[in-house]
Amino acid sequence: MNRLAAEFIGTFWLVLGGCGSAVLAAAFPEVGIGLHGVSLAFGLTVLTMAYAIGHVSGCHLNPAVSVGLWAGGRFDGKDLPGYIIAQTLGAIAAAAVLYVIVTGRAGAEIGGFASNGYDALSPGKYSMVAALVCEVVMTAFFLFVIMGATDKRAPAGFAPIAIGLCLTLIHLISIPVTNTSVNPARSTGVALFAGGGYLVQLWLFWLAPLLGGALGAWVYNVVADKK
Repeated sequence: MNRLAAEFIGTFWLVLGGCGSAVLAAAFPEVGIGLHGVSLAFGLTVLTMAYAIGHVSGCHLNPAVSVGLWAGGRFDGKDLPGYIIAQTLGAIAAAAVLYVIVTGRAGAEIGGFASNGYDALSPGKYSMVAALVCEVVMTAFFLFVIMGATDKRAPAGFAPIAIGLCLTLIHLISIPVTNTSVNPARSTGVALFAGGGYLVQLWLFWLAPLLGGALGAWVYNVVADKK
């Protein structure tokens, strides 16, 4: 239960910090954080939580990470359902808190609510195929970095920095394409409040990250094989 509580809290922080920066700070031009600030916010949520709860639960915060680590032989499959449920509930809870904050301003409209999408719902109006490829590849590289940074042969204590910066880079690349998911829980939390087409397209932001996570872990094991 401690591990599941840690995953709930960590994913809550990721969605509140990352999506919160997008729907609150980035929504006001005078604040000026833009794409760069939102990207950094997502990276910082993972970096801070990795140091805070990494020793408790491993700080997955993401069903794609849990599935990827399982596929890579780093995580017990019997723990997958509990982790995925805790992560998804944490994301939904954070989105609910964010909704209360956002709608606390007169005349506020939540709009896309930092949700992910393709075609007309893509920030850059990218196609479904482009979104699918982007999410698979970005999540694969995320897991590749996670597997490498947490390898016993890697320098100890620096994994959270590498992982946080990797997630920042991923957002810098892919926000224009899908608004960056690489995390089914993060996508689900905000889509439940944005509704409409964002819910209809949510399937892609489960399928692509899960496939990408498993692929990235597999590729790392092939590349890093001691033999």
